[in-house]
Amino acid sequence: MSIPNKRQLKRRPTHPGEMLKEDFLPEYGLSVSGVAEALGVSRQSINELLRERRAVSPEMALRLSRLFGNSAEFWLNAQRAVDLWDAAQAIKKDVARIKPLRVA
Repeated sequence: MSIPNKRQLKRRPTHPGEMLKEDFLPEYGLSVSGVAEALGVSRQSINELLRERRAVSPEMALRLSRLFGNSAEFWLNAQRAVDLWDAAQAIKKDVARIKPLRVA
């Protein structure tokens, strides 16, 4: 048995790359090069994440959580919210055609 969630977000959730760019980098005084070096990844990887052209992987979530002192789940949950939103928008009409089952 499940409890249906009838509320739907009206806007796309904030991408973790935007959070990183707008909240974390300025707060810690980091540049793209600085965060890339601190995480041990390429500047291109960070740049693509900040431009929302790359998703946060479990490996990147672990790196970010270690650097900023939060949890990997924080980063993965933010990415999951974006991914679900994008998928829901892409197949909205198909999902609307599905008739929910009722318990007998």
